[in-house]
Amino acid sequence: MKKMPLQTMIEVAILASMAMILDLLPSLKFGPSISISFAMVPIFIVAFRWGVLAGMTSGFLWEMMQLAFGQAWILTPTQAFIEYGIAFVCIGFAGIFSGLIKSSALQKRKKQALAWAVTGVFVGGLARYFWHFIAGVIFFRDAAAKAGKGPIYFSFYANGIAFFFSSLACAIVLVLLLSPGMHLITSAKKQKNVTDIAS
Repeated sequence: MKKMPLQTMIEVAILASMAMILDLLPSLKFGPSISISFAMVPIFIVAFRWGVLAGMTSGFLWEMMQLAFGQAWILTPTQAFIEYGIAFVCIGFAGIFSGLIKSSALQKRKKQALAWAVTGVFVGGLARYFWHFIAGVIFFRDAAAKAGKGPIYFSFYANGIAFFFSSLACAIVLVLLLSPGMHLITSAKKQKNVTDIAS
């Protein structure tokens, strides 16, 4: 597996902590099953700066913090693994667009770079909420029954709304952050990894 540079590791940890702090702030809630926030923004920044691996690692640290701080909603070990062992890691797939964002920005194509960033946000958000949808279908049948809905429809409705509006909120915040300049993303420089420095 490719090893991360020291600077990347530091940013991964710091921005995962920022995501946790944002997650603790009040969010828009539409019933017990739908919550909308922009807490994923720091993870997207890591993914756009350093790529998929860094984004996934930062997402993993965030979900571990949720477990440590008692912010996780756990019904069974399998449900916990899906929603807090896989889902948040998959936000890092936004890093697939890291190269496209950086190359567009360096070519002074800001609108194109922002478009790729927004695309990355929705891809990362979809990758996360897909797993919440799966967990909802399997483990939240009782909640669906109480709402008078089938589990597939109920999970798709709840997680679909949360995915779209949380991703939209994150996209808006990132566009506002990046519109003055793309330096936040393009300033990431490749460095030697920790083992190379030690040797």
